[in-house]
Amino acid sequence: MSDTKITDSVKVELTPNSVKVLERRYLRKDERGKIIETPEELFFRVARVVAEPDRRYGFSDMETEKTVEEFYRMMAKLEFMPNSPTLMNAGRPLGQLSACFVIPIEDSMESIFTAVKNTALIHKSGGGTGFSFSRLRPRNSPVASTSGVASGPVSFMKVINSATEAVKQGGTRRGANMGVLRVDHPDILEFITCKDNLNELTNFNISVAITDSFMQAVETDGTYDLVDPRTRRPYLKDGKPVGLKAREVFNLIVEHAWKTGEPGVMFLDKMNLGNPITKVGLYESTNPCGEQPLLPYESCNLGSINLSKMVRAIVDSSDRTTMYRSEIDWDKLENTVRKAVHFLDNVIDANRYPLPEIERNTKANRKIGLGVMGWADMLIQLKIPYNSPEAVKLSERVMGFIEEKSHQVSTELAQKRGNFPNWERSIYYEKQIPMRNSTVTTIAPAGTISIIAGCSSGIEPLFAVSYIRTVMDNTKMVETNPFFLKEAQERGFYSENLIDRIAESSSLGEFEQIPDDIKKIYVTSHDIAPEWHVRHQATFQKYIDNAVSKTINLPNQATVEDVENAYRLAYQLGCKGVTIYRDGSRDEQVLSTKKEKKEEEKVVPMDRPVTLAGFTDKIKTGYGNLYVTVNLLGGKPFEVFAQIGKSGYSTMADTEAICRLISLGLRSGIGIEKIIEQLVGIGGASPVFQEGGLIMSIPDAIAKVLTRHFGKNQNHNHDRDLTLEFCPDCGAKIKHESGCIICSQCGFSRC
Repeated sequence: MSDTKITDSVKVELTPNSVKVLERRYLRKDERGKIIETPEELFFRVARVVAEPDRRYGFSDMETEKTVEEFYRMMAKLEFMPNSPTLMNAGRPLGQLSACFVIPIEDSMESIFTAVKNTALIHKSGGGTGFSFSRLRPRNSPVASTSGVASGPVSFMKVINSATEAVKQGGTRRGANMGVLRVDHPDILEFITCKDNLNELTNFNISVAITDSFMQAVETDGTYDLVDPRTRRPYLKDGKPVGLKAREVFNLIVEHAWKTGEPGVMFLDKMNLGNPITKVGLYESTNPCGEQPLLPYESCNLGSINLSKMVRAIVDSSDRTTMYRSEIDWDKLENTVRKAVHFLDNVIDANRYPLPEIERNTKANRKIGLGVMGWADMLIQLKIPYNSPEAVKLSERVMGFIEEKSHQVSTELAQKRGNFPNWERSIYYEKQIPMRNSTVTTIAPAGTISIIAGCSSGIEPLFAVSYIRTVMDNTKMVETNPFFLKEAQERGFYSENLIDRIAESSSLGEFEQIPDDIKKIYVTSHDIAPEWHVRHQATFQKYIDNAVSKTINLPNQATVEDVENAYRLAYQLGCKGVTIYRDGSRDEQVLSTKKEKKEEEKVVPMDRPVTLAGFTDKIKTGYGNLYVTVNLLGGKPFEVFAQIGKSGYSTMADTEAICRLISLGLRSGIGIEKIIEQLVGIGGASPVFQEGGLIMSIPDAIAKVLTRHFGKNQNHNHDRDLTLEFCPDCGAKIKHESGCIICSQCGFSRC
């Protein structure tokens, strides 16, 4: 079939937001930033590149073209999506298709700065990186070569964090890192508290690597020895072993997770219990979202099946009535699994690796990570509440089926193409099971790709039934779950007013006009008790080779004890790691559906003093150079003026009007962050690139100046602090899901 016939065979049906995300991040552009690719052409580009390795395994031209068509249809129908680097880079000069990497760090300056260099190359190619800092000697340890003392793991995390600031990931965004430290490292207390200041380590997620022996000591209220990373013997201070109370350390982890969402925990022994190649090496770290344990210099290629597309409608007819119900289409799911495993195995061969060590280790073990997204949508179609034993039972059936079929396909590929090279050092050799891939399944965040596919993220519950989306011209739009919208219309309780009100709430519970059976099905993440989050994660984990990326979302009023219970239950049920996020635990509120606090007092703008001092910045816009003057009162911004050179009268008038309103807001006590939030990302007719990024309009330029001097992360290359709740690209509030932060408006993701 010709290229045109293949792309014509299935036209991609996308939501407006899917189109926006594709245009912003994935579709090819010319040197002027003009889009020169359609979604159909994108999926065909990817299908063509990923099918090409079939030829080296004996496929004819006709057979390879059939593979191209199969891969294209699977993506164009939104049934499967590979990870973002594959969509972005396949068939383009970069050619780097992997999502995640782990870089080793040994206890030497040479190793540390080799890791910094390698990290920069990976981030430049669009990947995320994980590190274990557990091999580094603790702070204040003697360094024989210099007669000095070591600065410790946290200090070198800051070095990598700074390097990450300087390198844009794939030319579009900052890279993401995972920092891991063993719980028995002498610097563990400093590590647990290292992100108390949210302006520090802004490009790192952190996790404590917890051992079974530590958890046993927590249970018995015992002590445990710290370990010298150089000798692997008890750490000595003044000639005596140093121990800590396990329960006190555990409580410190829990308290800080309650406070800021970090650190997460990684159950190290459970991870290695599921490691199929322990004779090759042991896991020490994961990728930035916690779902992909990797050996040093390994990478993994991920992809997700859209479960919302694996449901079919069944019609039961009688003489008088027609009944509709839904059921899982198991044949379609199996067919999609087969094509997806084939696709991901091909990616390993089609990939262009950023380092020769990564290419060697990745091809030696051939790890892939097939997962799912749209789990909440599947449950909704089947009329099963997320927070129910029935849902947990179904998750076991669905993921058990995917595990069985995906391993079967990997075995079949091994019989045709050969086992992965380290097969003889794996558990599969011991069982004499041919395997093409040492690992096959993973549950990834699927944040941005779930927006493209128009489904719920990963195995998360719904974030909201309806929410307010702010598009780039600052227009407010209400978007509603399509299944809910259909039911509301069919059952007669739909109204525009109701939808608007739902968009201002995080739950359907307060709306009396909505039937109880609907409320029961359309539960959101904050309706759900922590136990159900953990039980879903644990059940999926039983059938996952790698790990599960999920966030245990807690309401703002959740206690430290709630966090502790979630951690303990996750360990008891066999999870390999845990990430929690307590609503509102950082500087800004996470949910965009939350109602703004009403003004309780009348606001009276402050009078202007006769004399004020300030500064003037010049910034390039599409209309010419903009000169922005900010005057200060008590060290804080009090008023803003701007002048645009050689521009029309209407542009100058609009600029003056914007500045008058900004000044009025400042004089009325509105915080500078709120003002920046309203201005940043507003689109215009003449966007222009300048040092520091894209200037989209005059309001956006003013926001950039204000962020530079007054934003919470003004010392970090003028970007907002990514550990807070605003998207650094479009300024919208972000959500915490699947161990990651995701902007559902523009598709920004740290993973």
